[in-house]
Amino acid sequence: MTVQHFTPDGMLQPTPYHHVAVGTGTKHVHVSGQIARQADGTPVAPGDLSGQVAQALRNTSVGLTGAGASFADVLRLTFYVTRWSPEKIGDFMAGIESVADDIGLRLPMPPASLIGVDHLFEPDVLVEVEATALVDR
Repeated sequence: MTVQHFTPDGMLQPTPYHHVAVGTGTKHVHVSGQIARQADGTPVAPGDLSGQVAQALRNTSVGLTGAGASFADVLRLTFYVTRWSPEKIGDFMAGIESVADDIGLRLPMPPASLIGVDHLFEPDVLVEVEATALVDR
């Protein structure tokens, strides 16, 4: 197994992610911040956090696959969400859950951070996803 995800006893539970990942592969894969855009740049799900999370994760999956990796190889995910507030967690998690099976993202997720930011590089971008993976193939 290239990546093992787990949450040791004594760490906060339940959470929608594992607290620890151990990677034993030899190839590092870093997928830059992915947003809710089609390959031609067309925005997806304007104003819809759930839809944008889903599309950003789909794009992250494409990047992983292109590098010979999958979500099973992901050590860490980082989510940047504009104007974050705790009331948005339902929409945020709905976006993840809506695509998890399709893209092979097991729940709970790998170790993850959600970072609230004022804005991202385009005014309509609500979320950006980064992934770090380790593969041995």
